[in-house]
Amino acid sequence: MVQEGFGNLFERVRPALSNKADEFSFYGYGSVTEEDLWTYCIGKLWRKKDPATIQVHEAVGDILSISPTRYMTHTQVEGFKKAAESSGFAGLDEEEFRELLAPKGRKGEPKTANRPN
Repeated sequence: MVQEGFGNLFERVRPALSNKADEFSFYGYGSVTEEDLWTYCIGKLWRKKDPATIQVHEAVGDILSISPTRYMTHTQVEGFKKAAESSGFAGLDEEEFRELLAPKGRKGEPKTANRPN
């Protein structure tokens, strides 16, 4: 999936995407493709940037710095969002959704719900 405005950049950074996909495969995430990583970059790393302003060296640096943990966390959150859209949680806004998924009882953070005794 090459989004409009990013087409030339995609071809220029494809070796970095391939290298990163191979690295993910080495660490046991063999299902992650170049296109998956590209979609992550567009949707997460560069979502607020104008495609015309992204330099090749900046894009390559961003791609090579993607950690499996960050990528998989993003993928899981996006999966939760899609599941919520097709369930009864579709009416939640971003803040309510984050609160729903937040861990409970962390030190220094107030608990968001009280359990009945």
